[in-house]
Amino acid sequence: MKAQRTRSQERILQLLRQLDRAISAQALYVELRQQAQPMGLATVYRSLEALKLSGVVQARLLPNGETLYSLAQADKHHLTCLQCGKSVPINACPVHDLETQLRQSQHFEIYYHTLEFFGLCQGCQIHFQAGV
Repeated sequence: MKAQRTRSQERILQLLRQLDRAISAQALYVELRQQAQPMGLATVYRSLEALKLSGVVQARLLPNGETLYSLAQADKHHLTCLQCGKSVPINACPVHDLETQLRQSQHFEIYYHTLEFFGLCQGCQIHFQAGV
């Protein structure tokens, strides 16, 4: 039996659906205030954590330490530039079969997975090599 969501959790889910993009907890807090639905920052974090643990929201940690939250959808894979922060989605899933094997062999309910490669994008490589 799934736990009933709080009003705060429902408001956050509604906003995430409306935005249809990943967003930080602090930016979500600002969005709620701008929409005249203020909520304390601690409540935003608590609600996001509960939604994450229930598999409804997924979190993605960026190289700068910021966490972005989005609705849990298809698995996400990215190439992320350590210099400029540009993030390019990878559409193919190279670990789908592994996920299926782990789910079966470990009897583990997997909500989603992420795969991220870190390095330098072409533009930053050119600047780095030129010493700019």
